[in-house]
Amino acid sequence: MKQSPVPSYYRATAMPYEPYAPLQGRAETRVAIIGGGFAGLNTALGLAERGVRDVVVLEREQVGFGASGRNGGFVFGGYSLGEEALHQQLGAERAKRIFDLTTAAVQRIRERVTRYAIACDMVDAGVIWANWFRDPNVLRKRQRLLAEHYGVHWEWLPQEELREIVRSERYYDGLYERNALHLHPLNYAIGLAAAAAGQGVRIHENSDVWRLRREGGRWQISTPQGELQAEHVILACGGYLAGLHRPIDRAVLPIATYVMVTEPLGDRLDECLQTRAAIYDSRFAFDYYRPLRDTRLLWGGRISIRNRSASAVQRVLTRDLLRVFPALKGIRIDYAWSGLMSYARHQMPQIGTDGQGLWWAQAFGGHGLAPTCAAGELLAAAVAEGSEDWKQFADYGLAHAYKPFGLLAAQTSYWWQEFNDWFKTSLEG
Repeated sequence: MKQSPVPSYYRATAMPYEPYAPLQGRAETRVAIIGGGFAGLNTALGLAERGVRDVVVLEREQVGFGASGRNGGFVFGGYSLGEEALHQQLGAERAKRIFDLTTAAVQRIRERVTRYAIACDMVDAGVIWANWFRDPNVLRKRQRLLAEHYGVHWEWLPQEELREIVRSERYYDGLYERNALHLHPLNYAIGLAAAAAGQGVRIHENSDVWRLRREGGRWQISTPQGELQAEHVILACGGYLAGLHRPIDRAVLPIATYVMVTEPLGDRLDECLQTRAAIYDSRFAFDYYRPLRDTRLLWGGRISIRNRSASAVQRVLTRDLLRVFPALKGIRIDYAWSGLMSYARHQMPQIGTDGQGLWWAQAFGGHGLAPTCAAGELLAAAVAEGSEDWKQFADYGLAHAYKPFGLLAAQTSYWWQEFNDWFKTSLEG
C-alpha cells in the first residue's frame, strides 16, 4: 500500500531540526536499530541511558515518518488485546505484570518529556471513555475488572456530568482514566531522536536498508550508500515493512487508520468540549479525538486495509464527527491523512530474538505510545544488561498473518463488528 504524500497536521507543525545525514561508507557499531519510529527511538534512548552509546539508528525516510508521526497522540495503558482477554490468557499475576509495563511507560513518557524538554504539546489531563450506548454494563464491567485485577481505578462519569464536559447527546455515561495524556506524536519522536543523539547515538535518515545478512558472527547491513557491521540488530519497522527477514514481516498486518484536523474553531470548540482530556467511545469501531492548543479539533477513526486519499478520509471522518457534534456542520477541514499500523493475529506486541543478535519489536497497533516505550525498555535492558524480562511476551510470538487472506479476514471482522455497533445502536433507538 502506497502512503499518501499529503502532509499531516503533525508534519506541517513539526519542530524544525537539522536532518540526520544518510549512512555513507563503512562503519561498525554494537547495536543497529532499523526503524526511526517510537519502538526504535525508545530502544536507542533506553540503551543510551544505560551507558550503551555505540548505537546506530537507520531510518528509510525521516524520524517519525510512519505510524509514530501520524497517530492520534493518545498515551494510556494497555494493549490492543483487551484487559479481559489478557487476564483469561495469562492469568491474574502475569496479566497484571505485563499490563503494568504500559502504565509505567506512561509515567516514563511524562518524565522524558520533562527531562529532555521535548516541545510536544503534552496535555496531562487524562482520557475519557464515553459510552455510545445506553447500557452501562460494559463500562461497569471494565471498571470492576481494572480495579480488581489490575489495580487501576477509572472514575465513573454519570450522563449529566459527562455531558457538561463533552457536550454531545450522543453519549450516555463514561469512565475517566486519569493516568493518561495526549501529545504531538511527531514532535515527541523528533524529541526522542534529539535526546538519543545528544547522548552519542548516531541517527541516519534516508538510509533504506536493502540487505541484512549474518556473516562471520556479526550482522552486515547494506544501504544504498553505506555498509554497517553490528553485533545486535533490532528490527522496529511496524507497518512499514523492511523486507529483511521474512518470518518477521509475514507476522504482521499493515492496517490503515484515518485522522483529520479542523480549522481553528475558537469559541466553537468550547461549545463542544469543556475538557482538555482526550476522548474515545465504547464501540468496537470507535471515534477518537482531542482538542489541540490552537483550538483545532483532531479527529480519528476507522481501520481499513486501504490507504484512502485525503479527500476520502475527510469525507468519511467528517460524517462521523457530525454524528457527535452536529453544531460543527460547515467547518473547514485543514488536514486529513492516513497511516499504517502493524497488527498481529493475537493483538499483542511481538518482542523477541532469534538468539543470534537479531531482535524485533512490532505489532503495537492502536496503542502505540505506551507499549513502544515499554518495548524499548525491555530490549535496551536485554542488550545492555542481559535481562530476560522481554520473555514476558514469549506467548505472543511471530504468528503467521497469512497475507493477503489475513488482511481480508481483518477487514471482514472489522465490518462485522461495525455492523454489530450499528445494530445495537438501532435497537436502542
